[in-house]
Amino acid sequence: MSRLNYLPLYKSVCVLSITALLTACNATSPSNSLGHQAPLDNELLLKDELFLEASALDIESQTEIFALSDEMKSLVATEIRPERKPHKKAKKLLTHIFDSNNVGLAYQSHANLTAIETFNSQRANCMSLTIMAFALAEASGLDASFQDVQIPEYWVRNGEYNLLTGHVNLKIHNVKNPSVQTVWGSKNLEIDFDPFIRKKNFPKHKIDKNTVTAMFYNNKGAQSLVAREYSQAYRYFKTAVLVAPKYGASWGNLGILYRFTGHNELAEDAYRQALLVDPRSLNTMNNLALLLERQKRYDESRQIDSAIIKQRIKNPYYHALLADEAFYNGNPESAERHYNRAIKINGKIHELYYGLAKVLNAQGKHKQAKRALKKAININKLPDIERQYIAKLNLMPK
Repeated sequence: MSRLNYLPLYKSVCVLSITALLTACNATSPSNSLGHQAPLDNELLLKDELFLEASALDIESQTEIFALSDEMKSLVATEIRPERKPHKKAKKLLTHIFDSNNVGLAYQSHANLTAIETFNSQRANCMSLTIMAFALAEASGLDASFQDVQIPEYWVRNGEYNLLTGHVNLKIHNVKNPSVQTVWGSKNLEIDFDPFIRKKNFPKHKIDKNTVTAMFYNNKGAQSLVAREYSQAYRYFKTAVLVAPKYGASWGNLGILYRFTGHNELAEDAYRQALLVDPRSLNTMNNLALLLERQKRYDESRQIDSAIIKQRIKNPYYHALLADEAFYNGNPESAERHYNRAIKINGKIHELYYGLAKVLNAQGKHKQAKRALKKAININKLPDIERQYIAKLNLMPK
C-alpha cells in the first residue's frame, strides 16, 4: 500500500489526527517503546524563527469564536430567556437551530466557523454547530458542556491528503421532554448533527472550552496546511498548543507541519510529544512511522505499523481508507475489494456504499453502482447528504 499523508483536523470534519500504538494494558511509556523522551518544555518545540510571518497574521480569539452578534443576543433575549423552565428553553434553542423557518442550519463538513459566522451563513459542521449551540445556550442561562465522542477512526480525503476526523457535540444538563434532534439519558439532552452518532452508544467524555478552542484552531490550521499556507498553519497550531497543551492532536499537527517544511528532527519530537499527551493516538503513530520510513529506519517503522494494523483491522473505516487510497492511485478493482470488506464488517454505514458506487461506476458497472448508491440513500438520514446522493444517482448512465 502506498502511503498518503495523514492530517489530524476536528471533527465531521471536526478534527484531524494520526495513529496510536500502545494497548490499554501496556504500562510502558511511549518514550521507552518508541525511542527517546520528547521534550516537555513547550518552548523547545515552538519555533517562531522558522515562520517569521506568522506573528503578524490575525486569527480568531477565543472570545471571537464564541461571541454572539446583536441579532443573536436579541434572539436569546426575546425568544429563549423568557422561558422559565430549562426544558422549554432547550426546546426553543433546538427549534431555532434546526427549524428552517428560523436559523435552519445545513450540514457542511468544511464549515469551520465561529458562532456568528455559523448563525449568519446557516451552515455548520459538528464543531461549528457545537460552538454556536454552546454560545446560545450559555447566554440563555442553560447548563451546557462539550463532549468528545469516541467514534471509530474515520478518514475523509482532501486532494492528496487523508484527514482523520473526530466528533464533538453538546450536552445540556437538567432538562426533560425529548425532541427529535436529541439523544436522551436521564435528564440530559445532547445536541448533535449526526443521527448515526445519536443512535450509537459511543463512549463520550467531557472536554472544556479551551480544548474545543484548540480543536477549532486545529481545523483551521489543517485547512491552511492543505493549502500550503505554512505560516498561517503554524499560527493556528501554536495557538492551539498554548491554549490546551494537553490536547495531543495539536502537537501531532505541528509535527506534520515541521515534516512538510523539511524539519524532520522537530517533526519527530513533536510526534513524540503528542504521544506523551495521548499514548493511544493511532494517527500520530502512523505519521511517526511514515517519518521513520522516509529516514530508512525500517525496523522502528515496521514495529509501529504492525501494532497499528492490529488495532485497525476490525475498523470498517480503515478498509474504506485503503479503498480510497487504491482508487486515488488508479486501482478501482482493489478499491472495490476493500469497500466490500468494510461493508462485511458493518453494512449500516452509508458512506461505504457511496464509495463502492463510485468505484463500480468507474469500472463501467453502472447497474451495480446504482444499487449501491440506492443502498446509501436508504441508510443515510441526513437530508443534505440525501440530496447529494440523489443528484449523483440521476447523473449516472442509464
